[in-house]
Amino acid sequence: MLRALTLLLLFLSSFAQAAAPTVLQHPLDLDTGAGILRGSLLLPRSERPPPVVLIIAGSGPTDRDGNNPNGAHTDNLKRLALLLARNNIASVRYDKRGVAASLEATPDERNLSVERYVADAVAWGRALNADPRFGPLVLLGHSEGALIASLAAEPAGASAVIAVAGSGRPVDEVLREQIAERVPGRYQARALTIIDQLKAGSTSNDVPLPLQDVLRPSVQPYLISLFRQDPAAAFARLSVPALIVQGNHDAQVSVDNALRLKAAKPDAELALIEGMNHMLRIAPADMHQQQQSYINPALPLASELGERIVEFIRRLPAA
Repeated sequence: MLRALTLLLLFLSSFAQAAAPTVLQHPLDLDTGAGILRGSLLLPRSERPPPVVLIIAGSGPTDRDGNNPNGAHTDNLKRLALLLARNNIASVRYDKRGVAASLEATPDERNLSVERYVADAVAWGRALNADPRFGPLVLLGHSEGALIASLAAEPAGASAVIAVAGSGRPVDEVLREQIAERVPGRYQARALTIIDQLKAGSTSNDVPLPLQDVLRPSVQPYLISLFRQDPAAAFARLSVPALIVQGNHDAQVSVDNALRLKAAKPDAELALIEGMNHMLRIAPADMHQQQQSYINPALPLASELGERIVEFIRRLPAA
């Protein structure tokens, strides 16, 4: 009996390994005409062209894998791409211009803008749509990447959009609240004045040292372009199926943002994941107890995250 059980387990293990798709992994570059962007392709072998997900990273110097030199080493976007591949879904993730391997595309952050990031996502999307190896195109944005995905979806020819931990509020509103909570009182008035100037389209060189990380003069042109955007309004304009994914332990983007996106586009699907934080992992509600999820790439992603994304993509019509 024991021998028979052992043989059965070996058979099932062999079957599971055989069922796992063969995945082609290689670098993929895009010449935008305004610099070369470096990316990574994961393409499972399939009888028909699989759906392809363009994964768009969040704010700041976050790279294609979800890592950030300012303190986050998570590989969360890389792990998400691998999860998709195991479910016969192709993906491309890329370093934004000015970041990591795409640094040379725009080495000076003064020249970055939301509009340029959107144009890059559109260029990637059109290239993938024109590639016969791929089926329907899905834009998936994490955090600030959700805004970029919403703005790029129509010109890129996307079949669907997935917003993961995306803001539903204008970023200047969020920044004002964060300053009230985190900036020493004697600097708050100056910070709010600078934000008012940026909202009006003007820059300021008079930035106190404690405000340099967020409001330094070199990042102000980008903030001006960002403050022009209304994430909920951009999401409302989507004419394609959309999925909103939000964790209720996200200390950076609250559930209220997901509800705002849902209100803006009532036909969008909403997946609220119990215990998931901004790094897409199950973590304690207290931000101070979430450190491991920001620095330990070996931690698994929230299982429901993959389940909801894969199920949504599988229901899309074939291209």
